[in-house]
Amino acid sequence: MDEDLAAAPGARGRHPLPSAEDFAVAASRAGIGGGVFVIAYGNTGGAERLWWLLRHFGHDDCAVLELDGWVGPLWAGEEKIGPARFEPRPRDDDTISAQELAERLHELLPVDARLPERFRGEPNPIDRVPGRIPGARNAPWNGPLPALPEGEVVAYCGSGVTACVVLHRLALAGREAKLYPGSWSEWEQLDLPVERG
Repeated sequence: MDEDLAAAPGARGRHPLPSAEDFAVAASRAGIGGGVFVIAYGNTGGAERLWWLLRHFGHDDCAVLELDGWVGPLWAGEEKIGPARFEPRPRDDDTISAQELAERLHELLPVDARLPERFRGEPNPIDRVPGRIPGARNAPWNGPLPALPEGEVVAYCGSGVTACVVLHRLALAGREAKLYPGSWSEWEQLDLPVERG
C-alpha cells in the first residue's frame, strides 16, 4: 500500500484529511483508477483508514482484508505498478466538524476508538487534556465492536485513523456512521467539554 494514501496531515494541524487533489495524486500514483478494485490489508488501522478515504473520495470499489486471515503466498520487495487516473468525488455526508458535534452532542452517539485507559482519561504521554467527549461510548479499535444503542454514530480516536476501524466494523454490520476527523487531538485543543472516569 502506498503510505501516502492512508496518511494524512496530523490532526493537530488545520486539515486532518488530505485534500481531494493530494489524495488523487497519491491514488493515481498507486495505480488506482476507475474499474480498479482495491483490497487494503494490515492490522494497525491503516487498511481501514485507506478503505474510508477511498470511499470518502468516491471510490467505493474497495475492501479490507485482515492480514491474519490471508493463506496465500507473500512477496517481499517493491512492486511495479503503472499509474492510473483517480477522479475524486468527495462526499460531504460522512464527516462532522467539532462545532457541529459540540452543538448536537445531546442527539448524537459519539464512539471513542481509543484504548480504555485513554477513554477513561487516565494520565498519559499523548493527550494534553486526558478524557473523552461527553456521552461517548468506548469501542477500542483493537477489540470486537461492542453492542451500541440506537442513534447517529460519530466515531473518533486520537487523530482520526483508528476510528476508521470502528467505521469499517459498523459498515460490515450494516450501520452507517460519520468520522470526526479532528478527533481528540482537535477537541482537546478547542477546550470543549471533557468527561473522565
